[in-house]
Amino acid sequence: MTRTALYDIANGWFEQQNWKPFAFQKDTWKAFLQGKNGLLNAPTGSGKTYALWFPIVLAYIKKNPEYRTKHQKGLKAIWITPLRALSQEIKQSAERVTADLGTQMTVGIRTGDTTTKDRARQKRQMPDLLITTPESLQLLLSSKGYENVFKDCMAVVVDEWHELLGTKRGVQMELGLSRLKTISKDLRIWGISATIGNLEQAKEVLLGPTGPALENAVLIRAKLRKKITVKSIIPKEMETFPWRGHLGIRLLEDVVPIINNSKTTLLFTNTRSQCEIWFQQILEKHPEYAGVLAMHHGSINKETRLWVEQAIRNESLTAVVCTSSLDLGVDFAPVETVVQIGGPKGIARFLQRAGRSGHRPGKESVIYFLPTHAIELIEASALQKAVKQQAVEDRIPYLNSFDVLLQYLTTLAISDGFYPDQIFSEIRQTFCFQAITEEQWQWLLNFLVMGSQSLQSYDEYKKVTITEDGLFKVDNRGIAMRHRFQIGTIVGDANLTVRYQKGGYIGSIEEYFISKLSPGDVFTFAGRNLEFIRIKEMQVHVRNSNKKTNKVPSWMGGRLTLSAQMSELLRNELYTASLEGRQQSPEIKSLAHIFERQRLESIVPKPDEFLIESFKTRDGYHYIFYPFEGRFVHEAMGSLLGYRISLLSPITFSLAFNDYGFELLSDKALDVQEVIDNNLFSTEYISDDLGKSLNATEMARRKFRDIAVISGLVFTGYPNKGIKMKHLQSSSQLLFNVFRDFEDDNLLFQQAFRETFEHQLEEGRLRLSLERIATQKIIWKQCKQPTPFSFPLITDRLREKLSSEKLKDRIKRMSALLAKK
Repeated sequence: MTRTALYDIANGWFEQQNWKPFAFQKDTWKAFLQGKNGLLNAPTGSGKTYALWFPIVLAYIKKNPEYRTKHQKGLKAIWITPLRALSQEIKQSAERVTADLGTQMTVGIRTGDTTTKDRARQKRQMPDLLITTPESLQLLLSSKGYENVFKDCMAVVVDEWHELLGTKRGVQMELGLSRLKTISKDLRIWGISATIGNLEQAKEVLLGPTGPALENAVLIRAKLRKKITVKSIIPKEMETFPWRGHLGIRLLEDVVPIINNSKTTLLFTNTRSQCEIWFQQILEKHPEYAGVLAMHHGSINKETRLWVEQAIRNESLTAVVCTSSLDLGVDFAPVETVVQIGGPKGIARFLQRAGRSGHRPGKESVIYFLPTHAIELIEASALQKAVKQQAVEDRIPYLNSFDVLLQYLTTLAISDGFYPDQIFSEIRQTFCFQAITEEQWQWLLNFLVMGSQSLQSYDEYKKVTITEDGLFKVDNRGIAMRHRFQIGTIVGDANLTVRYQKGGYIGSIEEYFISKLSPGDVFTFAGRNLEFIRIKEMQVHVRNSNKKTNKVPSWMGGRLTLSAQMSELLRNELYTASLEGRQQSPEIKSLAHIFERQRLESIVPKPDEFLIESFKTRDGYHYIFYPFEGRFVHEAMGSLLGYRISLLSPITFSLAFNDYGFELLSDKALDVQEVIDNNLFSTEYISDDLGKSLNATEMARRKFRDIAVISGLVFTGYPNKGIKMKHLQSSSQLLFNVFRDFEDDNLLFQQAFRETFEHQLEEGRLRLSLERIATQKIIWKQCKQPTPFSFPLITDRLREKLSSEKLKDRIKRMSALLAKK
């Protein structure tokens, strides 16, 4: 069948739907049918799924002209999705195409939610088109005879590639693709990505930095300008001294008309605990929403989440309070409006969420920004500009993630085994391991066979044996079973399932929250008030309760930091407040009284100024620095500065930080001029000083726990019989100490420090911030009392000491006192 005839089939299908294919869809069909690999950059809701399902089905039709009467069984294509929640949607699109074109092709899903029965059926006969996750793909590679399963596969599509890039799941994907390239001779690899700054690099990471796959590749951009309207909810009354204690709840009544005027509204929060609080508060103040308001986040059980997603499609829900669990690709036509509660901390995340509304080609997306405290309106103003300028962020890929590589090698060893020379040449073609040395490779192989140098006496670390012909293989069934349970790179605190005492699964909660509860305590979860009864075998037993409570679970992964591009936009927006005669946004104008009050005690910094404030309260001497670089950079910079000051004179500080600045608090006065004169913001010796200042060893020790789990050094336990986090912690700490004392050249030990500096402390960004400060004029303001800019920081510190009720009262008194002065 000619290519023109194939295009006619596709165009005919689009006509039947009363649609017209976009240029980017046609370009993708053409490139795919020419045998090319590629990266498709297209916005949410633009029909990117059909851009790739179609050419996959057309390629099958071309190869099998008798496709209507004869069915060639076997796996033809794999569609990788980062979220299980998306798989149903993708399956429906694929089935629509395969059924309408009469191909007899089958479509299947393989994720953690797939039943044992379905897995067994897939083992006997794979579907033609398989939708799966990075983790489930690795599980398939761990089964015997996997080469036969994949040998005729002609396509792998990695959806939402920007979400995987810059994470260890992305590394896992790179390694899986490196194997599939060898097994499947006619394989075409395609990624689908939202707009990011480094699209060319994203293509390289997907296909490998060199080699035939990259040489035969295209980057296709969908030139669709989606209209996005951003509306800020500006409070009618605004506190002069802002704080984030009420999570924006006092603007709840401003949200009600928005919900009432839309078919369906999604309210995005940044954390699961904020999601729980907003859901409770809306129902408490507006009981009429009972039954048409729902909640959606990653810790609620799968059935409830699927029910919510379906209810949005059926238009039976008026509003859903959610987290990033609804960020990606789920196609909800009825959603008209999105409300973002609090700063989203990144442009890409904000645009992604905006794209949930008007989720159809050509439709306008409307997103409201609701500030959780006044200063967040500067973020709102910055986001308005970002949308106009189409500003985008880079995603930085990982390099040399040896823990993921060890997991992958064990996966190959438990299936059919591997020959080191062949696999070494494959992994060297990946972006992550392009610079791996022979010496490092030998270390990794030794580690698999003997455990590391200092663990050679212990048999439990010897996982792999070598056959006479040099094949690396796992023979022990127990090792293989344990490894399969632990495949994956997402490591969190131990999750405990929450169940009613009489059965009935509600969701999952992290161990550290439950460990603080006593039997009889009541907490809010999944929209219910639950009384804690006991923990039994990794399960939290609860019963419903009528008691009121302010205990809401918090999840450790909840704190987001400002991205580099967002920080820059925020600074530039703030500078407009200090420059007379410059055009100002409505958000900046609404903050005029705060800036006025700020100028009474201090200044609003200009682009060439770096502000330091100091004042004394009953808590001690406060020194506040404002780089506006995000909480991770501020944590590192605050620790670095504290350490360098202590070298000048013996003084100790406690540190507090948020996205706008950091505070050093001491019981002794400090001469800030001495800090300025001694150039303590220098980038010289930064790595050494950071290592000493931050107790980097302690941070690396925490990071090592995850590395130990991913690499298989530590086993997290069987399902429902998990190992308690404190035991996990102690066994990984023990290993960390052994490597520190006897084997400090251990690659996993070194990786813990490297990741601490590169990813947690963002050392690269810290350097750039310090270089910027070096070009600015440093202004030190000695204030008599806290300023509006410093207020969120000093109240954040109180949060750790006081309950939320006491905190509210204390802040009210402080605000009233400052306002009087």
